[in-house]
Parts: sequence; C-alpha cells; structure tokens
Amino acid sequence: MLMIKANRDAILRPLQMVAGIVERRHTLPILANVLIRKQGEQVSFLATDIEIQIQTSAAIAAGQDDAAITVNTRKLIDILRSLPEGEVSISLSARKLTIASGKSRFSLQTLGPEEFPTVAANENPGVSFTMPQKQLRHLFAMVHFAMAQQDIRYYLNGLLFVVDGAQIRVVATDGHRLAYCAADIPQAAGRQDVIIPRKTITELQRLLSDSEEPIEIRIASNQIRFRFGEVELLSKLVEGKFPDYHRVIPTGYTKGIVVARDAWAGALARASILTSEKFKGVRFTLSDSALKIQTSNSEQEEAVEELDVDYAGPALEVGFNVTYLLDALNNLKTESVKAEFGDANSSALISIPGDDSFKYVVMPMRI
Repeated sequence: MLMIKANRDAILRPLQMVAGIVERRHTLPILANVLIRKQGEQVSFLATDIEIQIQTSAAIAAGQDDAAITVNTRKLIDILRSLPEGEVSISLSARKLTIASGKSRFSLQTLGPEEFPTVAANENPGVSFTMPQKQLRHLFAMVHFAMAQQDIRYYLNGLLFVVDGAQIRVVATDGHRLAYCAADIPQAAGRQDVIIPRKTITELQRLLSDSEEPIEIRIASNQIRFRFGEVELLSKLVEGKFPDYHRVIPTGYTKGIVVARDAWAGALARASILTSEKFKGVRFTLSDSALKIQTSNSEQEEAVEELDVDYAGPALEVGFNVTYLLDALNNLKTESVKAEFGDANSSALISIPGDDSFKYVVMPMRI
C-alpha cells in the first residue's frame, strides 16, 4: 500500500523535526522508532522518549487508504539522506516499509502502532498564552548555558519557567552560577512556576525560528505543551523546589564597571589558554582605571591582560571560573556589559547597562 509519494526533502524535513529526541539506546526497542500515520492528504510523524513527545505533519500522502506504522527513525533518515534529490515513494506491505527512488530500493522491518507508547495531552485547565517564537528563543538563549548537567539535585537539570501576569521569567543555575532573563508578553496570563527539563529546552532551541510567528504554550499540573506551525511538543515537568533566585541575585554593590563586551571576552579567552582542564580560575585585580586579568598554571606559566575601565573606588582582588564568564559574554549581543562586585568572597553580577531584563551571577573562586 502506497503511503507517501513526495520530494525527498519534503519527507526529510518533518522527520528530522521529531527525530531529535530519539535516543540511540533504549530499554524499549520501539522508542527507537517513529510513528508514521497517514490520514487523508496528511502524514504525521511522532517520536517520544516517554518524557517528551514531538509531533508534526505534512501534506505528502499518497493513495486512498489510511494507515499507521512505526519504523526505525535513524535508519529511515539515513536512507533518505543518502538518496539523490528527487521523488521518493514509501509503501507498506506485509509489515515491511519499502523506500524507493529511481533504481534504489530499501526494505525496513516495522513494529505495529498499537505498541507505541504515546503521551496523552493533559486537558485540565491551566495557564495558556501565546508569544512570538523569536521572544521565547531569546529567553532560552540567555540562560540555557547555566543549566546543570546530570546533577544529583535533579531540579537543577532544567530551567525555571515563571509566568507572572504579562511577564515571563526564566532562570537556570548549576549551583556555581545563575542566569536570569525576563520579557513581557502580549497578553496577560495567570501565575505559574514550573521546571522544564534540559532536553526539552535543547529541542525547542533547535526547532524554534527567529520570527514573529506565534507559539502557543499551555501549562498543566504535570505537563507543558508547545504548539507552533505544524509542530506540537509535549513535555513532562521536573518535580522539585527550585532555589529562590531572588536571594541569589545580589543588590547594593558599589564597585561597578562598564566594559566593552568584545574586549573583555577577548582578554578572557586569551588568558584562558594557560588554564588547565581541572582548574579554570582567573584572578581579577580592580584598581584605579584598570582591570587586570591574570592566570597561571602548575608549569609556572602566566598570562596577564589589562583593560582600561572607568573606576575610582577601593582596590579589589577576586577569582572566578573563566568558562562561566565566557559563557555569558559569548551569548550576549550587546556592545558593552556591566560588571558589579562586592568583596573577595562575594559573587559577581553581570548585566546589560540600562536594562534590568538580564542578570548573571557567578560565584567567586579561591585562587
């Protein structure tokens, strides 16, 4: 039975949109598969890892009958990528999926759709709103680098998503640094605080476009749903209590400088050459009109960089992890950044001059 007949790229595009969450190793073999469902002119592609589910569709169906089947995602994508550009037909017969193009023909084993563990959408009333894709993509870009990876404190392996009326706030921390970003949305919603898993954030960054096209977000008690274009992404939420970010962001600092972002990032990148994999510390010495950056290593090698800054306060010497600083500076797109300091044992606060929407806190290091 013929299921799909279309240009190769027209099949690949929706398939690649859902394939990002498919893991190579699974306890359930069917989770390596994609569910392909043909209904009328539409063909939908659905992938899940039990925690996240992505579905999209395209008008690429062929033949009269409706059908559904699951097939190995990676094999199907690799076959389509290897074929020359042109028309491809995909047909189903005797539990085998046949991919044909020109004189090329591939036959893949399938598993029945009844065995595929789809995630049901939670239809309970919750917070629901829309915002431009570009805006959500920007929020994630400003904080994603501060999320923890495989931390035993599981609630840190994700991003705090706060809906508060007409404002969205996102916060990420790994216990050593914290990133915060806020934005106003076109319509007011209710109040909700949830933790979105790291993998969901990574997938959304891959899928969202840098456009004004809307994305609809619906938050239920244990699930969040994103709808944009032909894509629907369902994700479970991380349970747990996220740290109180208000207490982490320092206030009242009196030692502050405004630095050209490119110059500071360049100086830190050069200084980091002499740091080691195990020790990424850099020493800051802030004095009249100058910020000195120093690094040294176990081989008694040393790097010194100096930046001219507008500063006339008391001298300060403090150490930080250079990678944490570069993560923020490389993600910001502004010409200059503001850096504020307390004492040698206090965290640094990095922000954008004249803009309260972004804050980045880095804990000090002993050097």
